[in-house]
Amino acid sequence: MKKTAFLVTLLIVSTFMGCKQKSRSQTEIPAKNISLYANPVIPGDFADPSVIRVANTYYAIGTSSEWAPHFPIFTSKDLVNWTQTTYAFEKTPKWASSSFWAPELFYYNNTFYLYYVARRKSDGVSYIGVATTKNIENGFKDHGVLIEYGSEAIDPFVMEDNGNLYISWKAYGLDERPIELLAAKLSNDGLKLVGDPFTILKDGNLRGIEGQYMVKKDGFYYLFYSEGACCGSKCDYDVRIARSKTLQGPYEKYTKNPILTANNTWKCPGHGTMVKTTEGKWVYMYHAYSQKSDIYTGRQGLIDEIVWDEKTGWPIPKSNVAPSKQNESPYNSVQNIASGFHDDFNNNELNKSWQWDFRNAVPNVTIDNGKLLLSGQTKETNLAGTALTVRPFYGNYTIEAGISNKNESLKGLTVYGDANQCLGLGVVDNNIIAWQVKNNERKVLSTVSIEGYKMLQLKISMKNNECHFYWKDEGNWKPIKLEGESTINGAFLPQWDRSPRPGLIQYGKSEKPAMFDYFKIAYNP
Repeated sequence: MKKTAFLVTLLIVSTFMGCKQKSRSQTEIPAKNISLYANPVIPGDFADPSVIRVANTYYAIGTSSEWAPHFPIFTSKDLVNWTQTTYAFEKTPKWASSSFWAPELFYYNNTFYLYYVARRKSDGVSYIGVATTKNIENGFKDHGVLIEYGSEAIDPFVMEDNGNLYISWKAYGLDERPIELLAAKLSNDGLKLVGDPFTILKDGNLRGIEGQYMVKKDGFYYLFYSEGACCGSKCDYDVRIARSKTLQGPYEKYTKNPILTANNTWKCPGHGTMVKTTEGKWVYMYHAYSQKSDIYTGRQGLIDEIVWDEKTGWPIPKSNVAPSKQNESPYNSVQNIASGFHDDFNNNELNKSWQWDFRNAVPNVTIDNGKLLLSGQTKETNLAGTALTVRPFYGNYTIEAGISNKNESLKGLTVYGDANQCLGLGVVDNNIIAWQVKNNERKVLSTVSIEGYKMLQLKISMKNNECHFYWKDEGNWKPIKLEGESTINGAFLPQWDRSPRPGLIQYGKSEKPAMFDYFKIAYNP
């Protein structure tokens, strides 16, 4: 029997749940056939994606916000089928405290660069850091803060122009002026600013601008950017473009902006980057909310082919070029049918799908002979416990877990927004407890007393924000009644920039772990 015990911050193995995965014998879809797929290509919460190509491999990275490990990295050979291979940071960089947003991948001089946003510990302000690696599968070495500017500097983008490196970003706090997109020259090693910042574009509409990407083509610098509110149920994000004969500007805005906006399937598209395929096609990867599951699955990873107007030179999403064929275009197609996820803990290492709220708990995980033992060190203000969670692909799902130990800690399932906005179902000794944490209060919703068990199975069903709770030790599932009701409304769970996540939880002393036999999520789209 092989036993593996560790802090979860050291874990990186296995494969990403639910994304369409290929065996080596499967035929890859060439990038020239990118119109033959359905969005999202990276389902679930994957905001602010950055995509690059190195030789014949594509790499994509996205915002991880308050989840650790930080910044999931995916690889693909065709821009359609993606597999998560690693995270940029297994451990939190020393200077940063939270809010890991808007990572930017850049490949230069046989080195992978990561420019990213995080809040600085010393003052809680979001600034831009930089990290490097020669082998992206081994994670990144952090070099600390690169850009400290105004009252906030976020959304980095880097490009090479005439042998020089330039970085652009979104800046706040510039006197009484509106938000601006700024840029400056980088050193040859990409690790420090060497030029004075200059303005690329100002927020003339006073709606907010961010998420910029720049490409030089046919004598013009084309600037893709997002305008509006990025996040939450009241978002109004869209994608716009402008161009200039020089990097410094002035930039002329496209008269037909926005080029990507809401449709019947997706809403609030934005904050993306482009990549050129081996066949010479341009593809824009960006995020958007599903009109159906909305904020309960977060901003998902989509792609759209970009074509360049032969007369005007302006870049246009292919889905906007042929309205009569909208159902065939990537942006307007239906979502992929994502498979569920089942973890029976037989790999002796934690599946890469799992993440946790690093601000409020440091999980301790042991995987031993098909059992997962979970506990952790939690903040004193943490009323929820230690949660291991996965990214949901749809808003309607059921989760199950098997529990085979008894102690005074709560052991069970959770739907987790953060440590102050979550709910769950667990067992303490011989009592099954449905609970929630809301408004700084932990509340028991129902208690069911049971006799002894060898393996107790718990289930939570989420449908249209309504949670139903079930249990069984043998026989059929038994519903749990909640103070005269059978469900609880989960509308309080979503956070403004990320979706709530289902998973496992332990609430109690670290020496009293929860023991799980399996975890399963099944979708009901």
